[in-house]
Amino acid sequence: MRKMTLLIPILVIALIGVLSSLFVVDEREKALVLQFGQIKAVKEDPGLSFKIPLIQEVVKYDDRILSLDTETIEVTPSDDRRLVVDAFTRYRISDVVQFRQAVGVGGVRVAEDRLGSILNSQIREVLGADQVTSDTILSEDRRELMNRIRNQARDSARSLGIEVVDVRLKQTNLPEQNLNATFARMRAEREREAADEIARGNEAAQRVRALADRTVVETMSEAEREAQVIRGEADAKRNGIFAEAFGSDPEFFAFYRSLQAYEKALQGNNSTMVMTPDSEFFDYLKSDRAAK
Repeated sequence: MRKMTLLIPILVIALIGVLSSLFVVDEREKALVLQFGQIKAVKEDPGLSFKIPLIQEVVKYDDRILSLDTETIEVTPSDDRRLVVDAFTRYRISDVVQFRQAVGVGGVRVAEDRLGSILNSQIREVLGADQVTSDTILSEDRRELMNRIRNQARDSARSLGIEVVDVRLKQTNLPEQNLNATFARMRAEREREAADEIARGNEAAQRVRALADRTVVETMSEAEREAQVIRGEADAKRNGIFAEAFGSDPEFFAFYRSLQAYEKALQGNNSTMVMTPDSEFFDYLKSDRAAK
């Protein structure tokens, strides 16, 4: 019985020792086995591994691609227009041994601080280089600039055991104090363009109206000319008919014209006429002329 009492603690201690010597490396991780702070083994393959209990410890690092957002900084391109820039990067721990030696016990936090400093430095260097203007940064050449920042940051971060996968500029804006002046300048430019468009529109409208007025005058003149021709031809035909009628019966023609004169002279309220008794106007109304 006493042996059983002693055996149970021994088995428990042995089981604890065995369990504490085992550790699992996930497929998303890399692990280092440390002994008194010194690296004794590197475990990059997933599965079950062993370590010496109480003497050795295991430090695990994420083997996936990680993301880091940089702080907002101001850069001054070659055209002296300050820009507010911030970026983000994708990176992964490529060499865990070098990473541990570079950052120590600080781990990812220290590594990201140093990587952020590297990125800010490369952003200032690339965007502040000669021939790089604010228009270049805001144009299609932006991708080439980001690739240059990535390549230079990759070279600098290699000493940390980190591989920089990608770098992207999130924000490239003017500082807040310059925005109002820029917006005012843009507004004035748009108003000037609008005034130019209105002036060109008015000029075009004047040309259209002038052309329309000229067309109206030409059309009216042509119509009036044709009307005069038609009236002239009608008058000529009328005069021809009158001449033919006068030649056939002069007495009847004189009588007909006198009736037309009476009709025009006595129409409306015009019923009073003053003339000499021997006037020829009423010759056809006299009894002796009528009797004939």
